Amino acid sequence: MHDLFENQSFPPSKEPLEEGAVLLRGFVSAEAARLLEEIARIAEAAPFRHLVTPGGHTMSVAMTNCGRVGWVSDRSGYRYDPIDPDTKKHWPDLPPLFLDLAIRAAAEAGFPNYDPDACLINRYVAGAKLGLHQDRDEKDTWAPIVSVSLGLPATFLWGGKRRSDPTRRMLLESGDVVVWGGPARFVYHGVAPLKAGEHALTGAARINLTFRKVF
Repeated sequence: MHDLFENQSFPPSKEPLEEGAVLLRGFVSAEAARLLEEIARIAEAAPFRHLVTPGGHTMSVAMTNCGRVGWVSDRSGYRYDPIDPDTKKHWPDLPPLFLDLAIRAAAEAGFPNYDPDACLINRYVAGAKLGLHQDRDEKDTWAPIVSVSLGLPATFLWGGKRRSDPTRRMLLESGDVVVWGGPARFVYHGVAPLKAGEHALTGAARINLTFRKVF
């Protein structure tokens, strides 16, 4: 069924994952090229970097941020900060295009009046991954996470409220959006190691936008 959406003449679809969580297939396919242009501008001001976890592990995913605050990690811990620790400047503003798509996706998933503080921008290349985790650094624990996939396909891991719960594997392609909040807010999730490939828009990479309401 998902292969049908490689042809953009088909409308996007909504696939419920569980209460408070949906997968919006092809939701931003039409805006993908413009989103990547905005990402390039953001990365000029706040370059991609590989963060270090509190345990000393260097993340395989390169990242940057835009919005009122950005998510950062180092040996001292995980946190949100209005200042980019590399440039010592405020993170770039959320582009109107980003804000519009995040609000529309959240509303489609049943979360009206979404007002994200932060957008994490992750860049994956072959082998990069994101282990199973919960997003717990935000004070707003009901507002949704809005996750946008651009470029190479990736296998998204969707678990339960406990790390030991069974995990589903879902193929996400460019233009797909996953939204989860409310009763699904603390589901464990991750990304399996990215397979090598080439995409017309991103080359050998996958880009992910993750919107969050922090405060």
